[in-house]
Amino acid sequence: MKISIVTATYNSAATLEDTLKSVLEQSHPDIEYLIMDGGSTDGTLELVRRYEPLFEGRMRWISEPDKGIYDAMNKGFQQATGEVLMLINSDDFFAREDAVARVVEQFEAHPEADCVYADLYYVAHDDTSRIIRTWRSGQPRPFRKGWMPAHPTFYCRRSVYEKQGYFDLQFRLAADFDLMLRFVEVAKIKLLYLPEFLVRMRVGGATSSSLKNLIRQNRECVASFRKYDMRVGLGYLIRRFSWKIKQFITHS
Repeated sequence: MKISIVTATYNSAATLEDTLKSVLEQSHPDIEYLIMDGGSTDGTLELVRRYEPLFEGRMRWISEPDKGIYDAMNKGFQQATGEVLMLINSDDFFAREDAVARVVEQFEAHPEADCVYADLYYVAHDDTSRIIRTWRSGQPRPFRKGWMPAHPTFYCRRSVYEKQGYFDLQFRLAADFDLMLRFVEVAKIKLLYLPEFLVRMRVGGATSSSLKNLIRQNRECVASFRKYDMRVGLGYLIRRFSWKIKQFITHS
């Protein structure tokens, strides 16, 4: 089974090497790696060029202006040729060398599944061995109850994207939420939960970097519900916050 992995980059030289190494070290043999760069000026492209020969023809990349991270992800997915599409952000990395292989095993054992999702570790930005909290996605529940899968571990067949569409760029901070809501609750794709930690995600991304962004993200989530004629109120925001708190409480 061919897997396409997409990484969106923009001035990511400080963290990208961990990402590149983790993709290169994956045990699954049939991987296509696409890097969509937004025109970096900090040494990101030098890293990409240095690692490109190590992928022995399995890496493709472009560097050009884009409309942000979700636009870059869309470009990557639209160019991908694998049966299953994966994302690994430029400040994140796979938690284990068999992460892709474990996902492939699930798809091959369950051909009816449209998507496999898993768990992730939030780690300190400057010490990725230190786990800050964990995201155990758990079995599917209604999104309005505050549940959602961990998007960096949300792996869908390419045919799902081709049928249901890609990231909606009207959402600057919650396009991932909107896409998963559309796939899971509107299109009702078949999900399979893999209760294993596959990704290490550095804390301090765009959404969590400021209170303003957190408020905006929550507003965008509510707007996404409305987009699909789903009504949610203050109770949703409370349950969503409670879900975040649970990540700290259940961390061990």
